[in-house]
Amino acid sequence: MPHKVFISYSSIDKNSADIVCSVLEQNGIPCWIAPRDITPGVSFAEAIIDAIKESRVFILIYSQNSNHSSQVIKEVDRAVHHGLAVITLRMEDVPMSKQLEYYISDVHWLDAMAPPLEEHINRLSRVVKMLMSKDEGKDDDIEKAIRKGTLRLGRTGKPGSGTGRYRSPWKNAVAAAAVMMAILVAVLLVIPRMSKQMDKSVAVLPFTNLSGDPDQEYFSDGMMDEILDRLFKIGDLKVISRTSSMRYKNSNLSLKKIARELGVATILEGSVRRMGDRVRITVQLIDAKTDSHLWSEIYDRDFSDIFSIQSEVAQAIGRKLKMVISPEEKSLIEKSPTANMAAYDAYLKGMFYWRKLTANDIYNALKYFDLALEKDSLYSLAYAGRSGVWAGLQQMGIKRAFEVSSDWEKDAYRAVELDGNSSEAHHALAGYLTWSEWDWDKAWPEWKRTIELNPNNPDVLTYYSHFLCNIGHIDEALPLIEKALDLDPFNSLYHSMYAAVLNYHCRYEEAIASARTALALQSDAPIAYSQLALALEGLGKKDEHLALVRERLARDPERLAAFEQGLITGGYEGAFRNDADILAKRYEEGTMRGGAVGIASHYRTAGDIKQAIDWLERAYEDRDGNLPYIGRPINSTLRSDPRFQELCRKLNIPCI
Repeated sequence: MPHKVFISYSSIDKNSADIVCSVLEQNGIPCWIAPRDITPGVSFAEAIIDAIKESRVFILIYSQNSNHSSQVIKEVDRAVHHGLAVITLRMEDVPMSKQLEYYISDVHWLDAMAPPLEEHINRLSRVVKMLMSKDEGKDDDIEKAIRKGTLRLGRTGKPGSGTGRYRSPWKNAVAAAAVMMAILVAVLLVIPRMSKQMDKSVAVLPFTNLSGDPDQEYFSDGMMDEILDRLFKIGDLKVISRTSSMRYKNSNLSLKKIARELGVATILEGSVRRMGDRVRITVQLIDAKTDSHLWSEIYDRDFSDIFSIQSEVAQAIGRKLKMVISPEEKSLIEKSPTANMAAYDAYLKGMFYWRKLTANDIYNALKYFDLALEKDSLYSLAYAGRSGVWAGLQQMGIKRAFEVSSDWEKDAYRAVELDGNSSEAHHALAGYLTWSEWDWDKAWPEWKRTIELNPNNPDVLTYYSHFLCNIGHIDEALPLIEKALDLDPFNSLYHSMYAAVLNYHCRYEEAIASARTALALQSDAPIAYSQLALALEGLGKKDEHLALVRERLARDPERLAAFEQGLITGGYEGAFRNDADILAKRYEEGTMRGGAVGIASHYRTAGDIKQAIDWLERAYEDRDGNLPYIGRPINSTLRSDPRFQELCRKLNIPCI
């Protein structure tokens, strides 16, 4: 059904936007909202412009965040230009910025301060229907609503301040661009994420290990992961990813509350008991709203039948949620990755350790992937898993690129050679071509093929968004990372990576909010820390930047002392120069965990352009996995240097 309403919002307010969109659509008002409605392959800007042109009503979710969002202001400009009726959904009582006030001078307000929220959004629905009505009595209905106090007329973002008379946007073409409808919605509680089709959404909770053996935890967790992976392959199904679901392991929260927090309609829970070569898996699909069972089953079978069980569970969920599963999706769901069950068991253990992402655990993962390949040398997933180990060792700074690139290349290509229809295999190859080989032309089709095979894997969506940022397609990156967050809202890594994409857009305030969310979820999240530092630097918030680094260096007395001394003798720049000098020394000694790009960043902050580019050139020689980020706007102070331009040319990356 064609949409009639465009919803504009700051990405930080996505929770609020989703619930408004959901309730409007439940009331029969089709909406367009990013990133949900952006067609893959269409640029972000093009999709936004076309959607606004095709809309009749424009809803602005107004908050401190949207008030200063350059993207929101551009969308309001387009809405006014095309003569849409604009409804301002006021979430916070903040003065309107002059940029927005330029477009929104006369506005109406619907006072909706008190809960319940749904009642106010239902009133919003009625107003939207009035605006879209072709009935001649429509204007009288709106006048009546103003007289009754349902709607209030105000000016420049101050509800109740005006006394003017309503002018129909349909009777007067000029007035259509000036008259704005405003509806005040007070969001007093944390609003859960909601999607367009809540009935076609599911979260798989961690399976309970009933084996009585803690060492079997990898198997119960693995069953959840394997069922998730099969559900991901159903393109139109919203499936909450692993990290967000795992936070509810052993939780005492009600299923209804869990579903609200995750923004889903159904919950799958289950248990696993493994005794020798026999497995007993019990699963039940529950309607979270009514707490009623939609479907349940007990599988008591031989371990060798495990892939059939996983396939049957995924397809049963699809049927119960009335999903249309294409023949290709069905084939991928039913595929058995190996006939050797010992190899599969070793693979599950490898993935169990790999997901912990610590130095010790990543080597344990390597041991089990090696074991899986000893048992089955044609096991594509095990090669893909081992590729992930090489990627992790490089990106975590445990190994230099030259130490892992050869093994990474062989395993990634071998994974695809053995199974050309494996999303994991294509993801492994896309990752190698991006972060090690820097071959964008070869990497791009691998990313696209990965998403074709598994459109709902948030890990793929996240890293693909960074690939697009690195090659200059930042508008296309944003909806991908936002979809990943919708599928895994409590994933610290994805919030960190989202902050990085926002930094590419110079949306530094939003990047700060996203990075702080990541740190709230995981206090030691390294990417969140680095992106928060970049955003503070981008905004010129030197005191906050210094405080953040000082807090981080508290665990390293040598660096902290040098940092403080540099601050005394050379101010902000001196502090970062001293820290960069220590990192450079440790790098040469081989005692630093991290790459040359990090050292270059410190010298850039210190204002030492020569040293910054020296270390970027060193990063190029070392094949530093973070060098593809050279084109981010924070490096704008380097771009006039011919050596920097030459680096961008060699990398085939836009020079900012």
